[in-house]
Amino acid sequence: MDRLIYHVDVNSAYLSWEAAEQLKNGAETDIREIPAIIGGDTSRRKGVVLAKSLPAKACGVRTGEPVTDALKKCPDLKSFPPNFPLYKKYSRAFIGILRQYAPVVEQVSIDEAYLDMSGLHFFYKNAEEAAQAIRKEIREQLGFTVNIGISSNKLLAKMASDFEKPDKIHTLFLEEIRDKMWPLPVRELFLTGASAAAKLKELGIETIGDLAGSDPVFLKAHLKTQGETLWRYANGMEDSPVKGEKEEAKGYGNSTTLGKDVTEYEEAARIFLYLCDTVARRLRRDGLFARTVEVEVKDCHFKRHSHQRVLDYSTNTSGELHQICCRLFKELWDGTPLRLLGVRCTKLTEENLRPQMEQAVAPNLHIYENKASGQMMMDFGERDAALAEQKNRKRLEQERKHQKLARMDEALDKIKEKYGEDSIGRAGRLRV
Repeated sequence: MDRLIYHVDVNSAYLSWEAAEQLKNGAETDIREIPAIIGGDTSRRKGVVLAKSLPAKACGVRTGEPVTDALKKCPDLKSFPPNFPLYKKYSRAFIGILRQYAPVVEQVSIDEAYLDMSGLHFFYKNAEEAAQAIRKEIREQLGFTVNIGISSNKLLAKMASDFEKPDKIHTLFLEEIRDKMWPLPVRELFLTGASAAAKLKELGIETIGDLAGSDPVFLKAHLKTQGETLWRYANGMEDSPVKGEKEEAKGYGNSTTLGKDVTEYEEAARIFLYLCDTVARRLRRDGLFARTVEVEVKDCHFKRHSHQRVLDYSTNTSGELHQICCRLFKELWDGTPLRLLGVRCTKLTEENLRPQMEQAVAPNLHIYENKASGQMMMDFGERDAALAEQKNRKRLEQERKHQKLARMDEALDKIKEKYGEDSIGRAGRLRV
């Protein structure tokens, strides 16, 4: 049976979801129809653009640029703060509709998913009719639009959904790539970054068609394995399955690109507190603990540096993770201005390893407590016993501190879950 894959992508998700919610609550203006952005604060002229309306795009506003630059292009620009609880609500509803049409749905981000429609399209006149039904229900039930790409594999479905927007359906089957995909600039091929595109241009390869007609051995010689992969993509070759079940996470992380370079340790520490809190909350939500903690930075010269530590225990508390990251950052940073900070936790386990540590140190405490009776004097001297007790007390003190932090995290998680992300925060984040 021939495969039939859909890629469904929400048009300007954050802005669309904000607009849908405003209209539902009686707003007279649809912010998708005026110059508007999500992210940053135009009144304070700070932050970056997370999503933009078509009128804002027409003014030259780009996703990821500072609000100050966007305002120069569009002085009448309206901005709205991010509302992640709202986005999660709309994302769940969006995926819920998709699951009504396909038995296998792979959500790849908050606003996009792949559907394996193989065989099911026989219930419709053609593949486009099923996509029309999905698009119509999302628009009527949820109030926003999507683009849907249709093909025989995930790569081409993804490429098709990125064609003309918004609210469009496009096909891109193998027999169509010569006319629809090959004339496009090579930079528009999936997973072709700016660096790879520049190298390809140096080789005289400017379009996807040029890449498809190149010698894969020649490409591999210049771009290593990426060259061979891009050649396959240019020829529409990709066979990965649509995965209905989420793969087990290998790590949890978060990073942020800053509107201005960080030059002070205290400022970096406050940002790390926010990043550590979000990562630790995800770990706690999934009942996981991490044994490896890594910090990553990108400096003003776009050079990346990282530093990690493997723990002899596991953790998912925000405060403890923040302390570790700050120590790693101090060891890593040479004072160069930074534009990106990141945190990542790996070596995940479902088991809190601290109880095992307590068992490991308990015998030392037992031995010292019985030393006064003279029974254990033959095993080690008074000095060793004092050191053992001191070490054990320090470990127990650390464990009590950890338990206190864990109780605080649990309380904060419950408050945020009930009243929203902005209902309460850590004092260290007030000046971020």
